[in-house]
Amino acid sequence: SLPVLILSFFQHALNSGVRRYHVAPVLCQRAKVAMSHFEPNEYINYEKLEKNINIVRKRLDRPLTLSEKIVYGHLDDPAKQEIERGKTYLRLRPDRVAMQDATAQMAMLQFISSGLPKVAVPSTIHCDHLIEAQSGGEKDLKRAKDINQEVYNFLSTAGAKYGVGFWKPGSGIIHQIILENYSYPGVMLIGTDSHTPNGGGLGGICIGVGGADAVDVMAGIPWELKCPKVIGVKLTGKLSGWTSPKDVILKVAGILTVKGGTGAIIEYHGPGVDSISCTGMATICNMGAEIGATTSIFPYNERMKKYLGKTGRADIAALADEFKQHLVPDSGCQYDQVIEINLSELKPHINGPFTPDLAHPVSDIGTVAEKEGWPVDIRVGLIGSCTNSSYEDMGRSAAVAKQALAHGLKCKSMFTITPGSEQIRATIERDGYAKILREVGGLVLANACGPCIGQWDRKDIKKGEKNTIVTSYNRNFTGRNDANPETHAFVTSPEIVTALSIAGTLKFNPETDYLTGADGKKFKLEAPDADELPKLEFDPGQDTYQYPPKDGSGQRVDVSPTSQRLQLLEPFDKWDGKDLEDMLILIKVKGKCTTDHISAAGPWLKFRGHLDNISNNLLIGAINIENGKANSVRNALTQEFGPVPDTARYYKKMGVKWAVIGDENYGEGSSREHAALEPRHLGGRVIITKSFARIHETNLKKQGLLPLTFADPADYNKIHPVDKLSIVGLKDFAPGKPLKCIIKHPNGSQETIMLNHTFNESQIEWFQAGSALNRMKELQQKSR
Repeated sequence: SLPVLILSFFQHALNSGVRRYHVAPVLCQRAKVAMSHFEPNEYINYEKLEKNINIVRKRLDRPLTLSEKIVYGHLDDPAKQEIERGKTYLRLRPDRVAMQDATAQMAMLQFISSGLPKVAVPSTIHCDHLIEAQSGGEKDLKRAKDINQEVYNFLSTAGAKYGVGFWKPGSGIIHQIILENYSYPGVMLIGTDSHTPNGGGLGGICIGVGGADAVDVMAGIPWELKCPKVIGVKLTGKLSGWTSPKDVILKVAGILTVKGGTGAIIEYHGPGVDSISCTGMATICNMGAEIGATTSIFPYNERMKKYLGKTGRADIAALADEFKQHLVPDSGCQYDQVIEINLSELKPHINGPFTPDLAHPVSDIGTVAEKEGWPVDIRVGLIGSCTNSSYEDMGRSAAVAKQALAHGLKCKSMFTITPGSEQIRATIERDGYAKILREVGGLVLANACGPCIGQWDRKDIKKGEKNTIVTSYNRNFTGRNDANPETHAFVTSPEIVTALSIAGTLKFNPETDYLTGADGKKFKLEAPDADELPKLEFDPGQDTYQYPPKDGSGQRVDVSPTSQRLQLLEPFDKWDGKDLEDMLILIKVKGKCTTDHISAAGPWLKFRGHLDNISNNLLIGAINIENGKANSVRNALTQEFGPVPDTARYYKKMGVKWAVIGDENYGEGSSREHAALEPRHLGGRVIITKSFARIHETNLKKQGLLPLTFADPADYNKIHPVDKLSIVGLKDFAPGKPLKCIIKHPNGSQETIMLNHTFNESQIEWFQAGSALNRMKELQQKSR
């Protein structure tokens, strides 16, 4: 628009030849730049970021990584905050909050029970998780609006009452909407979804959290985060051919594994960065969630500037240019670990099955699959999702499809396309990509999460049937996409998914292998080439945003007491001041236990606003070490085997406290806090594991549970499902001081082991109050 161009012109004119730090504050006073088009009165505050960075730099007296600049630039008290990477807890002031509809229900229910009148920072709700893929975009969206009307109405009216922007169903996936509208270089954004780091593709620190953390920020309370370590990934060379941005993170996942990034921010840097598009950088940051990273980030550069301009935010790019020294790492900064990847040598990768860190070059996967007994025939190829649904992704996939069509071929596998947003859908329709993808056999689904999170009414196989699917998604845990534990899911780039779907087999390597056209002649697919951004402007499509009214105090928010979808929250009970004596073990979990195992998604998503109903899925996917089965545990009071939730309810009814024993990286995956709310609601008190994933550990603390880890991981073997446990010394519960656990075996013998924890003083107060929300209310009452 003309005003934006004039503003950019003046900012560049003013800046030439003038020392930057004199000009920037003047500019900001003359032309404040809005954080987004939707909040014209909320401004980007780079001066505060600069001031905080300077205070911290002087204190630490060393060069800073980019991650440190943005994180420390958002400190509540930069002058006094203790800062030690991997050790101290930081108190931070994020710029904004974003929530997807499945997690927003619980977040808004908690915000309502806080008694506050309005959110303290710009916040948004995005309807993307409750739309089931069945027959295609329009029909699926219409059905979802009917089925979920009560939930959508609740979120819409709660948004209006408490000042939260509302993106209606059909608008797109939360992370794509954030990239298009809300992320910007230097922002600190928290989102109630584990793939929030997607916004790092625009140089922001965007972190996935549970709903209770979002409530803290919306309530204007400083948000706590353990000071992250910083892992540097130095990129050299440049991307070309079939190699895509997705291959960078597939390779990194193979190196670091699903827990290698825990407690760290992954910071990409080096000369190779400039060969990656802005949306490609977002793809890499998005899937960083799969290695347990707190978030991932790229330094501000021309590719980001180009994307900001194309999405109507040239004014933000001009301002970022002014403050660029704070939006890139200092030279000579130190990383806790450095990985180097030469993009010129990187080959296309495909990861899986059942875990996103099992990395294979595409050239090897056919041989490996045959050796391992994985099905090589591909039943379905699925492209899109929050990880890979950009204009460039769709263009590269269409470039592959177009070559097949030219030789009279269509996909041998079923093929689906999920556009990331209404803007992407409308633009790929206008520019012909959607038509090509349909012609090759594709079905365009709704602008939503769909099969990536298990919202897929899959009809082509029976449950229990062994089969293979390939996706451009980010996660491939057992049963995640279609609730079938025998589905072998592999994640790769959209263009490789398209090529493999055309060939119909994992044994096809598009770099070297030939296809046979309809005329019987052999041909080779050429490496796809596509524009990173449309030549014309983006087509915004339908308007799907609801602004919150200036004054929402008169807005009613209805929750029916008989609803099966929504339930107002009752406060959890306070700690009684005593040790936790003779707890039963609900389940001792064997092996991987993600939040999908603890609180399944798919058909259960409809109960995300009703704690009692959704608690009927507690740990139904976890494998019981006693019998090797899922959802079958011994009731210690009756000695009968039964479902996990039923057993937990029985213990609760009998007034018996219980614990869960877990393995490594317990709670990896989605940010869903239901995986912490459910055990608390059904009477759980302690979760003891070898190690935790970051978000889940925090979520457990927020709900008044004790997440504890074995001081000696071998002690996992000392506890048997039939034992009783006591946690003693809780009167002296203190930061850094291990807790004692007495194991009582059925034969009367006892063993004592030590358990570690990461609680700080304020988190111990959450435990004592019964939950973080209870503690917030206590403090509110004291301040009145």
